[in-house]
Amino acid sequence: MIAEFNALSNEEIETMLAVPILVTILIAGADGQIDKSEVNEAISIAKLKQKKARVGLIDYYGEVGTDFEDKLKVMIQHFPVKAEERNPLIIDELTKLNTILPKLDNNFAIEFYASIKDLAKKIAESSGGILGYMAVGYEESKLIELKMINNPSK
Repeated sequence: MIAEFNALSNEEIETMLAVPILVTILIAGADGQIDKSEVNEAISIAKLKQKKARVGLIDYYGEVGTDFEDKLKVMIQHFPVKAEERNPLIIDELTKLNTILPKLDNNFAIEFYASIKDLAKKIAESSGGILGYMAVGYEESKLIELKMINNPSK
């Protein structure tokens, strides 16, 4: 159990643990297609963050990173294939963070928020572009800031 989650319900904990997977699916699938490079980038980031996350998030990513690839594949199957059907469902899930983050230690919430925004950016950039230009596609650029989640530092 992650110490920072003591004040959360089981449902809220499940939401928190699902966030990196939800962000991965949202950003990777923003253009209508979840490509292999984006999935591989998310898996690499999850593994890396188990060892090199922000200090306050090591336990969190230790939990999240366990079987990340399998959890990601299962969750992709759980959502509709079409982005226009899938994205609103994921956005609704991520919006739940607006009631969860205020219940957490503020420093943890701020680090968590920065970390998932960084994850979104790295996934968006992973599918490349033309000669390094336009590395983030238009659809991804509309979602990359994760505006559905209130910044806990404000």
